[in-house]
Amino acid sequence: MSDRPISRFDVPDLHDLPDDIRELILGIQEKSGFVPNVFLAFARRPAEFRAFFAFHDALMDSNDGLSKAERELIVVATSATNRCLYCVVAHGAILRIRAKNPQLADQVAVNPAKADLTERERHIVDYALKVAGDSANVTDDDLDAMRAAGFTDDEIWDIGAIAALFALSNRYANFTGMRPNDEFYAMAR
Repeated sequence: MSDRPISRFDVPDLHDLPDDIRELILGIQEKSGFVPNVFLAFARRPAEFRAFFAFHDALMDSNDGLSKAERELIVVATSATNRCLYCVVAHGAILRIRAKNPQLADQVAVNPAKADLTERERHIVDYALKVAGDSANVTDDDLDAMRAAGFTDDEIWDIGAIAALFALSNRYANFTGMRPNDEFYAMAR
């Protein structure tokens, strides 16, 4: 474990947090064996913590449409574009687990155009990257192309919403200097 700070801002002590946030963090710790730094960094602002993770969970924990691995694929691709070390490393670990593929996250983070993606994954990544990098120029033609490729409107929405949420998350992680947990680097390798 690193002794470097996890954020440029003060991180509250777990015992000083509101009960609901402390219980959620302890549940995550029990499940994963450690506390991801994002939870501690966001905990300094309880109202923002609750709002962010409610939105996160609504998009990322859904069992409708996109698979959990596809959702993580979007996060890794867009977070790499946004140069967010925390999200690339943390969600790269989750992608390796959910996709059962130790190479995919690294390939997508470094160069999605050369990643070993299925045709469906290629459509997901290309659309997500357009939303992440040039959302003002997303057109009806883009949506029609996704529909023609077999995506439902809810799936297209989810791809865009995940890209948008992680644009927010990436910026939080970058301005706070949030450091990825050491544990993420070795997961599912």
